[in-house]
Amino acid sequence: MSRNATSSVSPPSVKASSLLPFPAALAILACTAAMLLTGCQKQEAVAKRLPVMVRTETVEIANFAPRTSLTGVIAARTLNNLSFRVGGRVAERLVDVGQHVDQGTVLARIDPQEQESDLRSAQADLDAAQAQLTQSAAAFERQKTLLAQGFTTRRDYDAADQALKVAQGSVDAARSAFANAQQNLSFTELKAGAAGVITARQVETGQVVQAAQTVFTVAEDGDRDAVFNVQETLVARTPASPVVTITLLSDPQIKATGEVREISPVVDPASGSIRVKVSIPDTPAGMPLGAAVIGSVSAKPTKAVLLPWQALTSSAGNPAVWVVDPATKAVTTTPVEVLAFESGTVVIAKGLDEGQSVVTSGGQLLSPGQTVEISGAGQ
Repeated sequence: MSRNATSSVSPPSVKASSLLPFPAALAILACTAAMLLTGCQKQEAVAKRLPVMVRTETVEIANFAPRTSLTGVIAARTLNNLSFRVGGRVAERLVDVGQHVDQGTVLARIDPQEQESDLRSAQADLDAAQAQLTQSAAAFERQKTLLAQGFTTRRDYDAADQALKVAQGSVDAARSAFANAQQNLSFTELKAGAAGVITARQVETGQVVQAAQTVFTVAEDGDRDAVFNVQETLVARTPASPVVTITLLSDPQIKATGEVREISPVVDPASGSIRVKVSIPDTPAGMPLGAAVIGSVSAKPTKAVLLPWQALTSSAGNPAVWVVDPATKAVTTTPVEVLAFESGTVVIAKGLDEGQSVVTSGGQLLSPGQTVEISGAGQ
């Protein structure tokens, strides 16, 4: 036979990749069985999940009076801006800021040279007018005597009478000018109109001041005010004529009670607040001018639930709490309306009924329908 015939009768080939070896198949089956077994064990573990230990508190509805506290300062009820009534150069300054002065105390003086010159000129004018009056009076008396004796005319008599009246008017005018000059000389001394404390000074010795230019500011003695910058919304929510408790910031033992005396009708454009002045009758001596104080106001009481802040959670982005079903011990989220946040306490206005059990500790481990075990209920 030829070489070609011999090669044509070779056996058919078989694809080895279409069949898996027996050990590999066993391995795959073992893995599949292990995965199924693990899944079953997880489902059983979920089904047999132990209750979560939590603390709860029973809901009690009570009266809650929101209390607002703000920081302010003690200010004088009356501030007087003192100024000279005449202009001139300040020759002497006798007081400084912070000094207490009594009524009538001389605070400063200006150089009286000009006023003294005016006074001397007015005195000279008055002396001349009085001399003219004396001469006119003598001439009138002479004409009056002559007229009675028939030795003068009525015309001369009337002229003498008129000259006397003019001279009298000149004297009156000169006396008025002299009095004004005396008064202007007294205005060269600036005196305190009432007892108080110097709170501001705007001039120095040697400075030239104009009439009515403010030189000193005096806070008069007497009752003080506590001044606060209050947010507009707080002013709207505060009841009319509230009683304000004033406490000295540096010494809480010093307290006083005040009443709202003045509310600014406009909003301060810089701070966006409203200035409120609270009068403090019989202001304690421990509350000096400029002292920092705390003013507290209680609003009208309202029904609310007070809970620790740990009880608050979130449901769909809204405030909520975990409520425990007393029969099944399962928890559900209940939306609530928060009235206010206090120190360590959240005030709930709506959403809870009295007697419900609310989770106050351990809520971060809960999910809807989770059963719980209560520890320290009512704490």
